[in-house]
Amino acid sequence: MLSLVEENYLKTIYHLSEGGREQVSTNAIADAINTKPASVSDMIQRLDRKGVINYTKYQGVKVTGEGQEAALKVIRKHRLWEVFLVEHLNFSWDEVHEVAEQLEHIKSPLLIERLDAFLGHPKVDPHGDPIPDAKGVIRAKPQQPLQQLTVGSQGVIRAVKDSSPAFLQHLDKLGAYLGARVKVIETVDFDNSMQILIDRTTPVFISNQVAENILVEESE
Repeated sequence: MLSLVEENYLKTIYHLSEGGREQVSTNAIADAINTKPASVSDMIQRLDRKGVINYTKYQGVKVTGEGQEAALKVIRKHRLWEVFLVEHLNFSWDEVHEVAEQLEHIKSPLLIERLDAFLGHPKVDPHGDPIPDAKGVIRAKPQQPLQQLTVGSQGVIRAVKDSSPAFLQHLDKLGAYLGARVKVIETVDFDNSMQILIDRTTPVFISNQVAENILVEESE
């Protein structure tokens, strides 16, 4: 059984390790959690003793199979709660993360399975991130950053890499949302910014940073 803080550390390590595939340094964990490396060292030793990570001094941390399973359960709960908050409590997509951070630590498996069924077994959360199923399996569709599309290419917005409130609010102002159709009208060599058409009606200019954080499924 992991505590709330331990679950948060494990989830962060899992994300930093690209789904458990890579070794993660203590400094990277400290930066992500915004704390001191000494505090991270204490925590990873606790997680190592619980068998959810393997810690090798001077080399870093690797998530174990048991750790991946535990991290995916937390991620599944977080994303299901985000769907519930948006679809049934009228939260906007830029408001749900902090609330879901609290709800994800509820331990009842029965509650989460009933929540999943109540929502109709959604495949993605409000930011387009895939929701692991009850067995921890993630089925993600091919996506690419909007920045990689060429002039004349079209796609459908499927997800965002940056789910910070500031970025999501900026997308709202642009009229960009999950499911919106976009077409690249122009690219600017100077700064790699773009002019795009959203839903065939709204031409807007977006920066390279914005384009890199919008994930699309290319279409004809």
